[in-house]
Amino acid sequence: MSSYTSLAASYDGLMADGSYLRRADFLERMLRKSAIPVETVLDLACGTGTIACLLAQRGYRVTATDASVDMLAQAAQKAAALPGAPPLFVCQSMPHLRLPEAVDAAVSTLDSLNYLTRERDLRETLRRVYRYLRPGGAFCFDVNTPHKLRRMDGQLYMDETEESVCVWRAFFSEKTQICTYQVDLFRRRADGAWDRSFEEHRERAWSRETLERLLADAGFARVRVYGDLTTRPPRPEEDRWIIRAEKDKE
Repeated sequence: MSSYTSLAASYDGLMADGSYLRRADFLERMLRKSAIPVETVLDLACGTGTIACLLAQRGYRVTATDASVDMLAQAAQKAAALPGAPPLFVCQSMPHLRLPEAVDAAVSTLDSLNYLTRERDLRETLRRVYRYLRPGGAFCFDVNTPHKLRRMDGQLYMDETEESVCVWRAFFSEKTQICTYQVDLFRRRADGAWDRSFEEHRERAWSRETLERLLADAGFARVRVYGDLTTRPPRPEEDRWIIRAEKDKE
């Protein structure tokens, strides 16, 4: 799993089309559907903490985890400006999730679980999320669909701001079901010159059947799969699935 070492400082500017406010609004609607009152939330693989901070601003007590120290450094700077209680940021990989206490709900956004390319890591992650959910709690996350990752094979994408240019090259393997992103990042220095860095990211195309099976194996019930930011059934050409699964009340 990539640590986003070079990309962390430019991530928010490059991902401005991530529609964070709309995603936070949707997540809050999902939280209100919970079988129990939601006060505490886990943001799994929180990245630069935008969703965690938006949920904290809405009154939730948020614990946010990520494996990248550099991404969490950006998140901490962002949270320092919050008027209320900031999220608690913890450096952890998803399969090694450990929380001091259970939470009422868990979320994960912007295809974080696709970065788990081995089934044993995804299985362990779901098992640990289930363990730290209170009875009646729900886990809501999104993934890039196999349709999207397969369509990206051989494509080149560019994101640009005044201070940075990011070039993404994508390659999909039918054998491994993994999409590899080769990322060249150019950042403008104060003297006007440009620095270049390179990262490689890998995302696994998880089928709906595998996700539903692993969620059930972890103990989750009432698994629902939706189109992105909606509660309608996904279309065949959907780029992103929203998945909501519940932990039974005891």
